[in-house]
Formats: sequence, C-alpha cells, structure tokens
Amino acid sequence: MSKKVAISAIVIVVAVAIAIGIYQYDASKKEKISSFEECVDEGNLVMESYPRMCRTEDGRLFIEEIKDIVEDDVSFDGVIEVDNPKYNGTVSSPLDIRGKAKGTWFFEGSFSGRVVDSNGATISEFIAQAEGEWMTEELVPFSATAVFEAPLTDNGRVIFEKANPSGLPENQAEYSLPIKFKQNEESMVVEVYFSKDSQSGQQVECDEVFAVKRRVPKTAAPARAAIEELLTGPTENELSEGYFTSLNTGVKIQRLTIADGTAYIDFDESLDENVGGSCRVAAVRSQIAETLKQFQTVDSVVISINGRTEDILQP
Repeated sequence: MSKKVAISAIVIVVAVAIAIGIYQYDASKKEKISSFEECVDEGNLVMESYPRMCRTEDGRLFIEEIKDIVEDDVSFDGVIEVDNPKYNGTVSSPLDIRGKAKGTWFFEGSFSGRVVDSNGATISEFIAQAEGEWMTEELVPFSATAVFEAPLTDNGRVIFEKANPSGLPENQAEYSLPIKFKQNEESMVVEVYFSKDSQSGQQVECDEVFAVKRRVPKTAAPARAAIEELLTGPTENELSEGYFTSLNTGVKIQRLTIADGTAYIDFDESLDENVGGSCRVAAVRSQIAETLKQFQTVDSVVISINGRTEDILQP
C-alpha cells in the first residue's frame, strides 16, 4: 500500500469517527430533553396552543406548565374565548359549550373538541359550530354540546382543537380549559380486570390481567357490582387500548358470598360453554379472582357452576 493511500485511509477513518461522535452527541443531547423549556431551547417546533406544546424530532411532546393563572382568564391570546364552561368551573352532562374563536380556527364552519378526564382519557367528543360568517380574521361565536357518562376522576379538561385540514404539525393548535366534574354522591369506583395485548409484541402470561376503573352506583355489595361490570366486557375505549376479555357473553351470577376471607361465587353454565385451552381457562379464572381480590375482605376465590366446583373450566 502506498504512503498516499495509507494517509487517505487514515483521513477517512478519522472523518467517519468524528461524524459518528457528532451524531451520538447530538442523539444523546436530544434524549436528554425532559421539559418544555429544554425542548424550546433546542429549537424544536412550538405549536400554537394553550398551554403551548413543543414536539421533538423523535415525536415526543412536552406541554408548557402554566402557573398563577387568574381564574377568570379564559382567553387564549385573543384567538379563542370561552364563555361556558368557566375556568375550573364545575360541569355535568350534557355540557353546554359557548364562546368565540377566530375565523381561522374553523373549516367549513366548524372545529372539533373533546372532554378528557385527569388521566387524559377522552370521555366525549364534540363539534363546535360557527354561529355566523366564519371566513374572517375576527372572533366568531360558536356553540357545542358534549354528552358524557360520569367520569372516574374529579377533574378534567375541555380541549378545543383548531381545524387543520392540511394535517401539517405547524398548523396544529389547541386550547385546554381546566374543569371540575360534578360527581354523583351515590356512586363509587370499582376495578375490573381484563387481559391486555402486549404493546411490545412479547408473549404475556395467560393469567396476567390488568385493572381498569369503573364508576357504579353506590351499593352495600361492591364485590357483586364489580363482577357485574366485569361481565359486561371492555368498553370501546378500553378495546382501543388493547384490553380484552376471555369470558363468554351472557354469563350470569347466581350467588356470591364472602366468609372468612374467601369469596364463593357461582355462575350459570354459560361461564364455561365452549371454553377450551389452558390459556383461556387461566385467563377466565384470573379475571374473576383478581376482580374479587381487590376487596380487603377477600383473600381467595372459589368458582363454581350450578354449585359444582369439580370438572368446570377444564383446559
């Protein structure tokens, strides 16, 4: 190998090493972004919203923390003004939504919105309709109605989304208004357990189940209420999140008693009708047992069908 070729090879190796080092440094720098302020400092896209949102190149979203907001301040820089509900106001269903927004927020006379609980779960979606000429730069009155079931949390938000037919991130904007939900004093929250698809694609244990919360009428028999909710199966929102049940539809509870830390629950024959395979059987037993064991009075569960504990739920 000639001296010139050797020098050229060394130069290429050094250049590649420097490029890799710069890339790794840059990637490491991006991974260290952990707040809205750091996201902005790195020159990432800041969206027109309230609170403001910053999106990193790898798709992570950081929301600006708003402090010391005056309760009556419900105007987003003169872009959208909400008359109802009030900032941190207490609301119930159906929720009458009224306000004004710049014409640029509308497309074909409307824009969308949603009501979420404090966990970020959407409990209602609505369309805000312009009440007047919307092809203007001025504020245009709008109205909407949101209908929702009693949420699981006390607080939530009404989120107004700017119409964005282009789909471009730089045209995205939203305004988030904090609210409080009026809760029915005659209700309570229970957990029900379902299987769930693995987001990682890895195999999960057959008897591994996960809790979701449900609000039910207050009762002196919460264990039975929880099982009744379990038998209804996952909601549409829960299904979209990967939850599913291994229990048959139409299963009925015939008897449920709790004594000395053991719950004895008897079902009709629908429970194990056409239920086969060790994995599904394990899931059925686990869903029932864990739903009952959430209560402090239950340490173990005995399942029966028409009074029989033997030869039921066989693989």
